[in-house]
Amino acid sequence: MPRESAARAPAAPAKSKRADLVAEEIKRLITERDLRPGDKLPRENELQQLFAVSKSTMREALKSLEVQGLVTISTGPTGGGRIVEVTLDRTFQLMQNYLFFKEVTIDDIYTVRKLLEPELAAGAVPHLTEADFEALTHSIECCDPSSGRTADVVAQRKEDLNFHDILALANPNPFLRFTCQMINEMLRQLTVFENDTPTRTQRRFGQANVRIHQDIVAAARARDADTVRRLMAEHMIEASGYVKKLNGKLRGRLVLDSEMTRRGTLARGALHRHNDK
Repeated sequence: MPRESAARAPAAPAKSKRADLVAEEIKRLITERDLRPGDKLPRENELQQLFAVSKSTMREALKSLEVQGLVTISTGPTGGGRIVEVTLDRTFQLMQNYLFFKEVTIDDIYTVRKLLEPELAAGAVPHLTEADFEALTHSIECCDPSSGRTADVVAQRKEDLNFHDILALANPNPFLRFTCQMINEMLRQLTVFENDTPTRTQRRFGQANVRIHQDIVAAARARDADTVRRLMAEHMIEASGYVKKLNGKLRGRLVLDSEMTRRGTLARGALHRHNDK
């Protein structure tokens, strides 16, 4: 007797939880009312009546939005939900959750940096302020191997990335800025160097970065965006070569909440702390 087909029927889509559906409706409300960071949501009891749900369901929905980074919840007579801008750290963490299951290499990262960083830097040139130039100069001093500030190659490379963050913050293109900041954060959080790399190679990398960063700042002060673009393109090629010599790799790991460093305003915040000393 012929065997019957064992083909399975398509699985039914998972049924959404009530709280998840309410969270989606609150997102729709935020969009329709054009609520911005700092604006308050309707009070909890008003939201309950609006969506005809229990207190526990509404609190679960609000907690879901809080975890997503869209709102903050406070208690008390004047408490409730308030819209907040999703932080760069939270976005990076969610992106890394996705990339954890992908085969992303440091070569992949530099392939993208070579394309984006020259345009990011050139676009920042007309918008750099004197405070930005002071921050850029301070960053160069911090990552200079001859300064004696640190012999830690990883710490020096992180300071190199702060230089690029300052340029990113000055660029008016929000999507380009966001993409480059995400890349910088990946390199900052996940890059490791093999321990057997000669110290002289580490030092040469730092010196090369200092020289090219100084040239970029000089061209930016002259408001020469074309030269900045060219120098940054050369910088990315040179940096990629040194990373290979240093056996740089990306660690495949999930980033913890406790490791988040709130770097969205790091570059200018570092400048303020520097000026306050």
